[in-house]
Amino acid sequence: MDDREIVAFGVALLHLRRRRPRRRIWVHEILQRREQHGEFHRLVQELRLDGERFQCYFRLDREQFDSLLSKIGPVITMATTIYRRPIPPAERLAICLRFLATGDSYRTIACSYRVGVSTVASIVTQVTRVIWDALVPEFMPVPTTEDWRSIAEGFRRRWAFPNCLGSIDGKHVVIRAPDNSGSLFYNYKGTYSIVLLAVVESEYCFRVVDVGSYGRTSDGGVLANSNFGQKLLDGTLGLPPDALLPRAEHMGRQPYVFVADEAFPLRRNLMRPFPGHQSGSHRVFNFRLSHARLIVENTFGILTSQWRMYRGVIGVSPANVDACVKATCVLHNFLRRTTNRTTRPPAGQPGPSRATSADGDAVGLQPVSRVGSNNASREAIRVRETLVSYFSNEGATTWQPAV
Repeated sequence: MDDREIVAFGVALLHLRRRRPRRRIWVHEILQRREQHGEFHRLVQELRLDGERFQCYFRLDREQFDSLLSKIGPVITMATTIYRRPIPPAERLAICLRFLATGDSYRTIACSYRVGVSTVASIVTQVTRVIWDALVPEFMPVPTTEDWRSIAEGFRRRWAFPNCLGSIDGKHVVIRAPDNSGSLFYNYKGTYSIVLLAVVESEYCFRVVDVGSYGRTSDGGVLANSNFGQKLLDGTLGLPPDALLPRAEHMGRQPYVFVADEAFPLRRNLMRPFPGHQSGSHRVFNFRLSHARLIVENTFGILTSQWRMYRGVIGVSPANVDACVKATCVLHNFLRRTTNRTTRPPAGQPGPSRATSADGDAVGLQPVSRVGSNNASREAIRVRETLVSYFSNEGATTWQPAV
C-alpha cells in the first residue's frame, strides 16, 4: 500500500467516524433508577404480602417461586464486573415468568422492569432453558416400565379405560412467520405455528413432549418424525408386557395402548376411533376412547389458561419459542404436583358432554371425523375389535351409550 492509498484510507475512516453517532451514555438514566422504581423492586415486593395477588401475577405462589429460584438461582447468577452490577437471579426469574404468564412484548416488560429490551430477550432465552434442564429430571422424567404401569392404573381407576398409557394429541403454537421460511410453518388454520406433541397421563400432567415440528405437518406426521413415535414403532419405549383386561380373562392378554384422534394412525399400541358416524358397539367404543382422550385436550386448555403467551402470536425466533413451550410444560407439571387440588372429577365418572379445546375447536365425546385414511395392520385391528367387545360387555359402564 503506497502513501496515497494510506491517506485515502485515513480520510475515509475519519469520514465514517464523523457520520457515526457517538454513544453518550452507557445506561440510560431511566434504567439507572431500576432499583428505586422498577416493577420488581416496588410492585413485586408489595405483592409478596398478598399471596393471592402474587400467584395471579406469576402463576406460582410464593413458596413455589422460592423453590424454583433455589433450583435455578446458582445457574442464572451472573458475575459482577467493574462496569455494572448484574441483575439478581430473583429478578431474572420474575422477568421470564412475567413473559410466559402474559405474552407481553419484550419492550413492554423492559419498560415496566426498567431494563433494556435486549436484556429481556437474553433473560427469557437463558432462563427458559435453565428451567427445563432443572425441572425435567424430577417433574417429567423418561417413564420406566413401572411408571407406565402406574399411568395405566390411573386411567383404569379414574377414566375406566384399562391398559391405557396416555392420551396423545398435537397443539399448534402460533408464532410470527420466520424470515425466509416459505410455507413450512403455515398450517391449515391459516396461521404460522410450531407443533407441541404431548402424551398426557390421567392426572393432567405431561409425560412426553415433542416441540418444534413445522406447522404444515399433520399430527400423524409429527408423531412419525418424533423420537417418541420412532421408539413406539420399533418397540423401545419400555412398555409393560401384555396384560389381562379386568373381568375378561377369556379374552387373553392385550397390549397396552395410547389413545388418539383420527389424525393419528391405528397401530397395535395406538388406538384411534372409528371414522364417521357409528352406531352400536362401535359408537360405544368411540365414546369410551373419546372420554379418555379428552384428558389431553383439557390439559392443553389448562396450559393455555395458565400461561397467556399461548393466547397471541409469539414474536420470537422458533428456537426460542421451543424453549418457552418446553418451560411452560414442565412448569405445568411442577405446579400440579406441588399444589393441593380438590377439583378433580371422581374416579370413573364421565367428563362434560361437550368442551372446547385449547385451539378453540369444539371437542365432544363423539369426535368429528377428519379427512384421510390410515392403513392399519391386522394385529392393530384385532386389538381394537377386542376393546370394542370389551366395552360393550364385561367393561360396560352405566354412563356410556346403549348398544
